[in-house]
Amino acid sequence: MSASEPLVLGIESSCDETGVGVVRGTELLANAVASSMEEHVRFGGVIPEIASRAHLEALVPTLRQALDTAGVTMDDVDAIAVTTGPGLAGALMVGVAGAKALALATGKPLYAVNHLVAHVGVGVLEGGELPESLGALLVSGGHTEILRVGSLTGDVELLGSTIDDAAGEAYDKVARLLGLSYPGGPVIDKLAAEGNPKSIRFPRGLTLGKFMGTAEEPGPHRYDFSFSGLKTAVARYVEDCRARGVEVPVADVAASFQEAVVDVITKKAVLACQEHGLRNLLLGGGVAANSRLRALLAARCASAGIGLRIPRPGLCTDNGAMIAALGSQLVSAGVAPTGTEFGTDTGLPPSIVSLPAA
Repeated sequence: MSASEPLVLGIESSCDETGVGVVRGTELLANAVASSMEEHVRFGGVIPEIASRAHLEALVPTLRQALDTAGVTMDDVDAIAVTTGPGLAGALMVGVAGAKALALATGKPLYAVNHLVAHVGVGVLEGGELPESLGALLVSGGHTEILRVGSLTGDVELLGSTIDDAAGEAYDKVARLLGLSYPGGPVIDKLAAEGNPKSIRFPRGLTLGKFMGTAEEPGPHRYDFSFSGLKTAVARYVEDCRARGVEVPVADVAASFQEAVVDVITKKAVLACQEHGLRNLLLGGGVAANSRLRALLAARCASAGIGLRIPRPGLCTDNGAMIAALGSQLVSAGVAPTGTEFGTDTGLPPSIVSLPAA
């Protein structure tokens, strides 16, 4: 095994994407993803049992695809990394069981890693080593967090998170209110381009003084997010239009809703960076593909003198490459493997980058 450029296989199954990636050091060799999203469309959201069954069907074919694309065999692999949490319990179990079977059959060391930290770790695949003084903003269907990343392999601190809906979840729910298709993020982003983001002033959750406090005396939710009130405000607006027999201005609602979401996210992320002396920020998660979020965050980071790194969209959504990338960093740092005596953890905090050996 090369300590500086280990060949690592990564397995991701936390939600509705079955991902298997192969990374050598910081070089991406393969990133195979099988999504079960179409199976969830008629329900307007991810159904855990359906997702778990889809992982069972997709894991072996996706593994074979990744190895073929990378041009390697399991004999060539130095280590295996797998998502142990956070995520959906049944979905996580499929990936973990598969990874354990591979590790036992091949004798390869196994690392149980944190899904959220892996969203940061994927940054090494584009641009190489992550910069010092780094913050991370993760925005997806299940997570909205601000992290301080002192060390990718062992020093990650949660600064703020959503206290209810994640941003992506709010997009899905608002899309359903407006009669739009699932998933809501892409369709609302596209429709918002046709609307006026200033036409409706929707609430910005947890931005009042009692929640924010000051830099000297931070409030209870200074860096936290809340989108349930925003979702309710959109629902009330739509109900009022229909009660009055007025056509719902769907594009304006989409634009105004999106502006409320990204305004709060970007302001709090930049504020957290400024107050914690973080000179760089990485944006990750599926909602990182949102055009308005990217544009506003880039503008606010530039104004604040904060460097911004955003992996390409295919590496922002859930994938095996990010798991392999984090696994590679752990191997290179000399972190001991987890072994096979571990379980899944649906609420694994980002401060736990990888599980220690039992």
